[in-house]
Amino acid sequence: MEKFFKIKERGSTVGTEIMAGVVTFMTMAYILAVNPDILSASGMDKDAVMLATCLASFVGSMCMGLMANLPFALSAGMGVNAFFAFTVCGTMGYSWQVALFAVFVEGVIFILLTLTNIREAIFNCIPMSLKQAVSVGIGLFIAFIGLQNANLVVKSDSTLVDMVDFSDALYTKGICAVLAVLGLLLIAILHVKKVHGSILIGIFVTWLLGIGCELLGFYKPNADLGFYSLIPSFRMTDFSSLGKTFGQCFNIDFGDIGIFNFIVVTLSFLFVDMFDTIGTLIGVSSKANMLDEKGRLPAVKPALLADAIATSSGAVLGTSTTTTFVESAAGVGAGGRTGLTAVVTAILFLLSTLLAPIFTSIPSFATAPALMFVGFLMFSNISKIKFDDDNLTDAIPAYFCVVAMPMFYSIADGIAVGVISYVAINLATGKFKKINPLMYVLAGLFILNYIFL
Repeated sequence: MEKFFKIKERGSTVGTEIMAGVVTFMTMAYILAVNPDILSASGMDKDAVMLATCLASFVGSMCMGLMANLPFALSAGMGVNAFFAFTVCGTMGYSWQVALFAVFVEGVIFILLTLTNIREAIFNCIPMSLKQAVSVGIGLFIAFIGLQNANLVVKSDSTLVDMVDFSDALYTKGICAVLAVLGLLLIAILHVKKVHGSILIGIFVTWLLGIGCELLGFYKPNADLGFYSLIPSFRMTDFSSLGKTFGQCFNIDFGDIGIFNFIVVTLSFLFVDMFDTIGTLIGVSSKANMLDEKGRLPAVKPALLADAIATSSGAVLGTSTTTTFVESAAGVGAGGRTGLTAVVTAILFLLSTLLAPIFTSIPSFATAPALMFVGFLMFSNISKIKFDDDNLTDAIPAYFCVVAMPMFYSIADGIAVGVISYVAINLATGKFKKINPLMYVLAGLFILNYIFL
């Protein structure tokens, strides 16, 4: 393992890599419950989607670990799965088989773009200031996700978001919020004391405290409100259900599909996946200090290829776009620096096909503290952005990028805002020579995307 993964060379240990892989999986395990729930709205079988999600995550994460030797895990992307179910299959009225075929085609296109170095060129053309901003923006983004998962942030009709009402802590939502705060404080204290596995310890302690609250009657499961039992259930997985989605992306009637609309759907999947993936790779790699002095990731090509292979294989298995997960930052925060972290996560996803009822019992409020704390670790990259008067044409687009990600709830939109503003500001102030020619192309494509897609 040392020879293959170069663990010591990257300043890590086998134990740290295994721990990081477990942490990454724990922060991603919610997808095993959420993805089937979302895609079932399109008519897909929940058990089949759960199995497809597990297997696609295994394939993608294993490819990332073995091909790119990077600690990034992959699974069905959040956001794009909602677009799959509610827009393509809902508003547009296409069958889920057609949507799966669009995802498959998107993956094939990505493979071709990666082999021809186009995706790598896009990754490398983004200036260092924006790459640092992407890391900071993702930190705020996943912290915001953690706040929501913890029920600390709730919906407000007047201000869009608000803090949960703590006046009555003895109700389920309040208990979740309190436990998440305790978990976050525990992780922070253990991290300051340099306790190894602080994030993983925080997840398990928060979960165990939740189980205790359920046994005492403070936490009351209510499936209609999204609060499920925290106590793991034990039942066999129905593997035959995978046959309901496997290979169904090819079982479609092309005569019922308008070619233009199908192209629009495919390009939409393509655009969101490309820049979500690039943004995640940039942000997490920056935090792990894996970028070279020019802001390039040495193993970016095999990483992008692994992502593309995962997308196409996931469509064949029966799930929406499989992409590099921003929660990989949790594993990096726990010390993961090599592909062994991704391989461990992949193995756990494979095992979860057998123990899915147990893994899906991990509540989101237990993993929320991990996301919020990793947000802090990634936010620290803001110190690398120069905000002095001589670098304002870099700093202002970086600021726009950072703010846009959590506010628009999208890594891709954050990058789009950063790229468009970077080109516009530098062009208008006469600093056009510093703009990479490919940045003009990206800015134009982002603008066209907002107009037409």
